[in-house]
Amino acid sequence: MGPEFSVVIPTYNRLEVLSEVLQALEFQQGPPPFEVVVVDDGSTDGTADWLRGRTFRIPLRVLAQENHGPAAARNTGVAVASGRWVAFLGDDTVPSAGWLAAHREAHRKRGDDPHLGVIGYTGWHRRMRLNPFLRYINEHGLQFGYALIHDKEDVPFNFLYTSNLSMPRDLLLAEPFDLRFPYAAWEDIELGYRLKKVGFRLIYEPSATVAHDHPTDVTRFAARQEKAGYCAVVFYRLHPELGPFLGIGPDGPPPLPPEEPQRRKERLVRVLQNWPIGIPRVWEDVLRYYYIRGLHRAWSEFGAELEKEKFHDHPETRPQPAPA
Repeated sequence: MGPEFSVVIPTYNRLEVLSEVLQALEFQQGPPPFEVVVVDDGSTDGTADWLRGRTFRIPLRVLAQENHGPAAARNTGVAVASGRWVAFLGDDTVPSAGWLAAHREAHRKRGDDPHLGVIGYTGWHRRMRLNPFLRYINEHGLQFGYALIHDKEDVPFNFLYTSNLSMPRDLLLAEPFDLRFPYAAWEDIELGYRLKKVGFRLIYEPSATVAHDHPTDVTRFAARQEKAGYCAVVFYRLHPELGPFLGIGPDGPPPLPPEEPQRRKERLVRVLQNWPIGIPRVWEDVLRYYYIRGLHRAWSEFGAELEKEKFHDHPETRPQPAPA
């Protein structure tokens, strides 16, 4: 009998944590029959040699490709997967012992609905030194925001997190990840939006937990947010009706906030970053600045193409000849 689940893991230069992810999969408790598909996305840290040189206690296939990003790696893994369901993990998200069993039970309790996806809870790894900022972005902020989920049985499309997700493989074959996003930002949410339009439902199963080993701070997260802003323009070009959701108006991105207040806020964040003090409004202002900066960078690069698309989609906005 073949596997019910295929666990697909894209990886790039994270061998130390990847080894822990795979070990955790070897010791799953009460899981359904499953296989693991690791897609090495052009790693240069010895990942390929390590994977080839080790014997695993679980069925595991390793695929290698040139570096094209996690979306392409996920598509590669889905294409060869054998299971009816695909469960995605990050190469830095270590599953708990009952992780896959929890995903399987969540699908079973809902009749194995072929249009249903399940997200689990992604918390911080015990190695992380937790502080108010990390807790905030995980529960209320821009990384996950689990505290913002109001209905576990009908979760909005923008919570489709591939760090801890399971869904039918057939849906992923029909609607693969879009490869036009240059960074690992928004590509999973864009998939969630397309799927919602064809009747897909996302539910939240908090007992399906993984531990996220990904050190960050406000400075590093700000750089991530600039990339997210850039990719938001890519998202907008695919789905212009989502402009308000993405923070893009009819005339483009909002103005960039003044630089001097931004610098003062960043200095305050740096001074307080190791203190047990939560300043969510300041964090949001700092991060929003970088998101808008990313919007402007992409808008500037895509300007001529965006104008053509605007006129194509809305002919009434074309410049009209002056009256004779």
